[in-house]
Amino acid sequence: MDFADSPEEAAFRARLRAWLAEHNPKLPQSSTSDAYWDGQAPWHRALYDAGFFGLSWPEEVGGQGLPTVYDAILDQELALAGAPPRPSLGYLVQGMLRHAAEDVRKRFLPGLVSGRERWCQGFSEPDAGSDLASLRTRAVRDGDEYRITGHKVWTSYSDEADWCLVLTRTDPDAPKHRGLSAFAVRMDQPGIEQRPLKMINGVTREFGEVIFDGAVARASDMIGAPGEGWKLAMTVVSHEREPGELGYVARYSKAVNELVARLRTESGRSTEENVRDVTWAVIEAEMLRLHVCRRLSDRLDGISHGPEGSVDKLLMTRVEQAVGHAALGMSNLTGGIEEDTWLRMYLYSRAQSIMGGTSQIQRNLVATRILGLPVA
Repeated sequence: MDFADSPEEAAFRARLRAWLAEHNPKLPQSSTSDAYWDGQAPWHRALYDAGFFGLSWPEEVGGQGLPTVYDAILDQELALAGAPPRPSLGYLVQGMLRHAAEDVRKRFLPGLVSGRERWCQGFSEPDAGSDLASLRTRAVRDGDEYRITGHKVWTSYSDEADWCLVLTRTDPDAPKHRGLSAFAVRMDQPGIEQRPLKMINGVTREFGEVIFDGAVARASDMIGAPGEGWKLAMTVVSHEREPGELGYVARYSKAVNELVARLRTESGRSTEENVRDVTWAVIEAEMLRLHVCRRLSDRLDGISHGPEGSVDKLLMTRVEQAVGHAALGMSNLTGGIEEDTWLRMYLYSRAQSIMGGTSQIQRNLVATRILGLPVA
């Protein structure tokens, strides 16, 4: 496998590196501060306007139609510059590209890709997390509209979003996996209540609860066909679990680079345990980077993946928590705001084994859908 840049890729890398030298917003880690979440929308628009976002998505929806290797170059350079990773919305784009009608794609995707319209994802519910198909949010047909009633949770950016991709039950008499439909729902309307959630690490702007009480979705804003919401959801969560879509490689690389720099600064006080933990975090992050390179190589060869996203998710969990554990050890060497930052990084990392589907669920998917083991 040849990872060397072609002349075109090298020119792109040089242009990106020069741009980052002047436009890096130097936001904190996403797991440590509300300032990161406040800066996401401007960062998204800045990347797009400079020609560095939506690189591998189709031109007709606002992308550039480039090979996915350009996304890898972007992630690498963002990490090297200590810049925030690219915004994590590729899973929504992929879901719409695969399942939405052409007119729906043209209506929604350009604003989503450019960052001119912000989106959130309304899937999980208080009683439907790992068992998403048991969701209770209802959408009832009323002429050319649907009336939506229900309760969503862990909805990222919900209080700032213009639109929400909401998974609902439209046929209560159908088997639970077949009676679901998805809608694009305007968030600035009556019948929607926002309840931000404060996380254990102090972040208040990332997650929220959303209560739908008669909110309206147009029938023409259904994403996919009626009753095919489960297929859309599986496409979305499959891509959500792939680190190549989320730019997580850049995120972890940025974090381990900061840990290494702090370890060198505190070399006189660091312990063998600190060195071991940071070293292991570097190894785990590099392992994930090489795994993503292999994934990108598969895509360039026309190989698509399905349940293999569960393997990706398990690897991301290992890396996130290795980085968090190393950060916790570093908090003992520093004081004040530095200590608080590393502790917050650790606290956030504990959620990785739950968010996006628990590790137990991912192992079951690997066992049954990849290894072909019988369902217990």
